[in-house]
Formats: sequence, C-alpha cells, structure tokens
Amino acid sequence: MEERALKEALHQAGYVAEGGLVTTLWFAQTLERPVLLEGDAGVGKTAVAAALSQALGRRLIRLQCYEGLDLQQAVYEWNYGRQLLAIRLHEQGGGGMSERDLFSQDYLLERPLLAAISSEQPCVLLIDEIDRADEAFEAFLLEALADYQITIPEIGTIRARHRPLVVLTSNATRELSDALRRRCLYHYLDYPDAAREIAIVKSTLPDAESRLVEEAVAFVQRLRKEDLQKTPGIAETLDWIRALHQLKLKALPVDPESILRTLSCLLKTRDDRFQLTAEQVCRIAEGPRSGVAVSSA
Repeated sequence: MEERALKEALHQAGYVAEGGLVTTLWFAQTLERPVLLEGDAGVGKTAVAAALSQALGRRLIRLQCYEGLDLQQAVYEWNYGRQLLAIRLHEQGGGGMSERDLFSQDYLLERPLLAAISSEQPCVLLIDEIDRADEAFEAFLLEALADYQITIPEIGTIRARHRPLVVLTSNATRELSDALRRRCLYHYLDYPDAAREIAIVKSTLPDAESRLVEEAVAFVQRLRKEDLQKTPGIAETLDWIRALHQLKLKALPVDPESILRTLSCLLKTRDDRFQLTAEQVCRIAEGPRSGVAVSSA
C-alpha cells in the first residue's frame, strides 16, 4: 500500500493522521520494523494501532503491559487443568500419556506475543504502554522481536509465518532502553492542533453542529494550556462534544456556569475541577467566540 493510500485508508478507518505519522507507519510496513509511539496519555497512540489494523485489513492483537508482567501472561502457558484431565482419562482407560503427548500444542494457551508470531495471516501487534513493564520483560521482548520467533522448551522454536506489524506505545513514565529504541522507528505523538482536532471530531461525530465542534475544540485547546494535573486528551474532547450534542446544543453556552456543569467529561481530578472558576471558564471561552480558522486536513 502506497503512503497516500495508507493515509486515506486510515481516514476511512476514522483516524485523521498527520503526514509525519503516516510516513512512519508506511516505513514500518515497508521495512517490517516495529514503530514506537511516544506521547502523553490521551493523544491517541492506542487508536493508531486499531485504525492501522482496520486500514490494512489485519487482525489486531493487543498486549497490555503492566508492572510484573511475565511470560505466562505475555507469551504462553500450559493448560494444566486440561493436561490433568487428559492424564486421568488415560489412566481410567488403562493407558498412560507420554511427555511429548502431554506437552503438545493441543495443551498450549497462546498469549498475545505467541498468537502474533504464530498467526496464519499477517496481523498488527499492539504492545501498549511498554514503559509500564519491567526492564526484564523489555529485554525478552528485544530477543523475540529480533528474529520474530519464540522458543518453547517442550516443543521447540516457533517462527513467524508472517512478520506482525508491531506498534509499541509509551507514556514515558520511565526511560526505555537504548536497545529497544534502536530497533524501532520512532514517532512522538503530540496533542493535535485545532484544525486536525476539528477534523477528528467531525469524522467521529458527523451529526454534531459545526459551530459547536469548532467552539468546543477551541475551548479544549485553550484549556490544555492551563496548569492541570490531567490534561484532557482527544477522547475527552469527543466525550464532551458528544455530551453537548446530546443536550441539543448548537454552540457553547454563553453562561460559564452552564459550561462548568458539563466539564465532568474533560476534568478528571478533584483539584482540576475545583480550581477552575466561572471567571476562568469565561476567559477560556473568549477564544472560541471569535471563531477558529479551519484548514484542510
């Protein structure tokens, strides 16, 4: 798929991507290299993998990382309950089971990494929030992605029939190793500018009034410049505009108190909610009242 076609396919999948991201994803597909997407929570990193799988017509396999993630959750484990049942059934029949029969793929539970490696069709593997995993798991991941193969002692080495298109995301809660960064293409995903965020909202919520979308996006753009504990991301913008649309609004309310009552969609901590006064809301809302210049996406 050519770069321009990829951008259009992502748009058809509901993701309005800027040019630099499209180029990086096209390189990842063409060079068969993993891509590392880094950025604040809420900028749409996970959505990139979902849109990419839809655009390419590939299955999406997701590995959610967290502290303490080990090989049993990430790669594979044996179905011990089924193995025990098989042993008992064979004993009742007067026979036994060999170790080879017991440790075969029939009793193997595939976790995301093994599922991606052994997939019969090309897939997209999302390794979400790799910065939350331990360094030991990161080291294992380097080995697995180096040759796209996984060794299971009881069975042998399973090599990828089709190299998965790997997307790693990071919120930068810890520094990733240089070895991992060297193996990946890199793209920093920032909050979208007003024009692209408007395009994203209109693509997702086509029934919302254009004036409401433009005023609400401009409000969020200004709100992100405030001293907040949790900066609202694109998902929060969509939730807020969806809620305002459900209220049958065609534009932002003039009364700042009315806006304050709807900010549960945007503000997610106690401090952020109570530090924002009606006066501040009025100041932030002044920008949207003057309109937003929209460029073509």
